Amino acid sequence: MHAGWYAGACLLVLALVGAVLYGSGAFGSRGGEESLDRACGGSPAQGGLSEALHASDFRAEEEGDDDYLAACLVRNQESGPQGSDLELKLRWSTAKAPSATLTWYDADYDGVREQAAPLGHGWSGVLRYEGGTYQVMAALDCVNQKDKALVAYGDLLGTSNSTTLTGLGRVTTETAEKAAEKHGCQVKAGERLTGLSPARLGASGTAKPLARAQGSCAALRGTDAAAADTPEAMEYPADPNAPQTNCYLVTKAKKPGYGLYAYYGAAAKDFLTSEGDQLEKGYGPAHGDRDYAWATATCPQSAQQAVFVLYHLHDRDTDTYPVPHYSASFARDALRAFADHEAKQRGCTGVRMAARP
Repeated sequence: MHAGWYAGACLLVLALVGAVLYGSGAFGSRGGEESLDRACGGSPAQGGLSEALHASDFRAEEEGDDDYLAACLVRNQESGPQGSDLELKLRWSTAKAPSATLTWYDADYDGVREQAAPLGHGWSGVLRYEGGTYQVMAALDCVNQKDKALVAYGDLLGTSNSTTLTGLGRVTTETAEKAAEKHGCQVKAGERLTGLSPARLGASGTAKPLARAQGSCAALRGTDAAAADTPEAMEYPADPNAPQTNCYLVTKAKKPGYGLYAYYGAAAKDFLTSEGDQLEKGYGPAHGDRDYAWATATCPQSAQQAVFVLYHLHDRDTDTYPVPHYSASFARDALRAFADHEAKQRGCTGVRMAARP
């Protein structure tokens, strides 16, 4: 009888110890899967994680940021030079917009620092690059709740190549889709992402004659850009689903002289927040010492007006302006052409050029 009691007690103790170790993740990858299931409100999509993090063993940690619907960090549990971490943040577009440190709009006047390539594949999102870090931002409109979108930010902290970026894109977009539907927001999702590239504008060979522009700079072909010392362009593929569009007009020396940007929906709201709401109040961008032109339009997808901005670009490497003399008349003509073209592609109306204060 005593032997049976001791055996039962031992089994109970072992079971309790096992449960503690299991919950703490001491048993390796299974514990990591459990932490992933609980992290970010139970929304992380695990497809693409292995590619994004160069690993098969990860652990998620909650970041406890009250400004977001969910926020977590997925860590690579494996050692080695290829290891990376991935940070995910989710929010509703109706909530307080995040700080400029997350959305990166404070560099849009500084050469091609604010890189934003469309994700493509039917997703409303962009792949951003700044200062050695890549970020995927996706803004999925709720088709059953007008003027509301689930916004996701995925930052890859570590090694970047086509494989890791494609994984980052998959994790971010699929997590956004999963979280939106969990909360009753019906979204129009894109196809499975493939082939995201780490290629960036500004490198040798990324400029071409403006007359050959077919993507985000196509609207500028009819402008007198050559007389404004920017006969060439750096552009991204045109994508009417992307929440942000970038186009750069370039000098003969292959230096970006003017940057043109379009922001829609949640991205427009984020941009306005980063500018200290100066644009929203009608005062223009917060960078009062910069030369710029700006415009707005009303779009069917959101109550938030679309925002179009042209900046006279600064080259921080040389602390000069590649286009020495800013032409206000050219800036307005170029921005008008850009905004009209963008608005037509999106079904937006009422493009309004705003006067500088």
